[in-house]
Amino acid sequence: MAIQAINILLVEDNEGDIVLLTEALSDAKMVNKIDTLGDGAEAIDLLNGLAIKDSDTLPDLILLDINLPKINGYEVIDFMKTNALLENIPIIILTTSSSELENIKAKNLEAYCYIIKPVEIDEYVNVVSKIEEFWLSTLNSKTRT
Repeated sequence: MAIQAINILLVEDNEGDIVLLTEALSDAKMVNKIDTLGDGAEAIDLLNGLAIKDSDTLPDLILLDINLPKINGYEVIDFMKTNALLENIPIIILTTSSSELENIKAKNLEAYCYIIKPVEIDEYVNVVSKIEEFWLSTLNSKTRT
């Protein structure tokens, strides 16, 4: 079953994770557009430019790795939370870290979800399923308000 198309910004520096995640998202038929950036500095530059230029082009959802080159994922979240046009974009953390402290830190920064990246290829389908569930719950809460 296809769900409403969304625009996703994937901020990830591991090419293998990018390929697996974009393929799984494509198979789920939930993505209208997916943009990929390889580091936190690029993410901040892009989001800042989009917020200044046109809020209609902002992503609907951001999938964000924490351990990024140049600027880490937490700093990207900090930046977004200081901009009124960016602060409400849902962020899902995708990381290899299973640290409870990392999970708490992400939640304190108001990330919507903290997902540990799978090791097996087939497990990416489960990750996409969690993303779909999150997106559907977001849509349902928006229609109720």
